[in-house]
Amino acid sequence: MPWIARKLRGASVFVRATPDGTPVTDPDGRVEMVYKLDPGAKIYRAAVRNLEPTGEPGSDELLEMESGGEAIIVYTDGACSGNPGPAGLGAVIMDGDKRQELSEYLGEGTNNIAELTAIFRALQVLDTPEGRARPIHIHTDSSYSIGVLTKDWKPKKNLDLIASMRDLITKFRYLQLIKVKGHAGIPENERADELARLSIEDRATER
Repeated sequence: MPWIARKLRGASVFVRATPDGTPVTDPDGRVEMVYKLDPGAKIYRAAVRNLEPTGEPGSDELLEMESGGEAIIVYTDGACSGNPGPAGLGAVIMDGDKRQELSEYLGEGTNNIAELTAIFRALQVLDTPEGRARPIHIHTDSSYSIGVLTKDWKPKKNLDLIASMRDLITKFRYLQLIKVKGHAGIPENERADELARLSIEDRATER
């Protein structure tokens, strides 16, 4: 999906846009934004009402981030009955017209473990020479996962899992973790949540 130039409080930024140049907003009226069109650029979220046209010639031209091709889009979620309790994960991986869904029961665990492991399993699926060279956008509603994986949060638990994930992340050239609001009607996020919960329900039914 392309980007388009805008101004945010006087600063030049780029926001995610549709092919007709309309900023892509979530249910809260926020749009993905970067300060520079680099593959490793950190993605922020800004209220679309705070954005202004740049007023510069060519500013409405759609721009593409230099990368390894079309992005692979991933939505992940974890579920836990009791926290700690029976835990499961769900993930939806979309590569063009190809779609793969993951649903896995994890046994006894916490919600944070389920959220992290959902991202981990998706990355393990994509850990191929082609996948490591492609842009990958992983959407999660877990602030904890994004914090411990990308914001230098100092975790006190789940240290082995986080260390393994950090090592795996370094293999990917164009990986971005994107925060989304949970239970906000985002179809693929809702499906990932459903897959996580189904894994727990199916396990309970087997007993």
